[in-house]
Amino acid sequence: MQDLIFIHPLWVIVVDYLLGLIMWTLIGRAAMGIFLREDSDFFFMRFFVRATNPVIAVFRPITPGFLIEPLVPLFVAWFFFMIRFYLMPWLLGYSVMGMLSFPLESDIAQFLYSIFQRQ
Repeated sequence: MQDLIFIHPLWVIVVDYLLGLIMWTLIGRAAMGIFLREDSDFFFMRFFVRATNPVIAVFRPITPGFLIEPLVPLFVAWFFFMIRFYLMPWLLGYSVMGMLSFPLESDIAQFLYSIFQRQ
């Protein structure tokens, strides 16, 4: 399989990694919120809250008022997914990118395949 750097320009990979990390951090916060309160002393929950609060604050004006607070991070993560899945390919001139075409997830999948692949 070709390296992503030869398929996409470097700036595309950097932007996708940044958007992907934000998206997955928001999803992590929502998942941790199932088990812990937002003001928990647990290190990971504090990290997720501290890292995602500025992003959630930016999206607060377009967040519906009826949405319960634990689902707000998932709502914001959905925007990042839509940007990565629809806007980025459209801006790059692709009609469809396909499954595992996100550079971040593709690199993670390749790493896992290389670890668990039996030869």
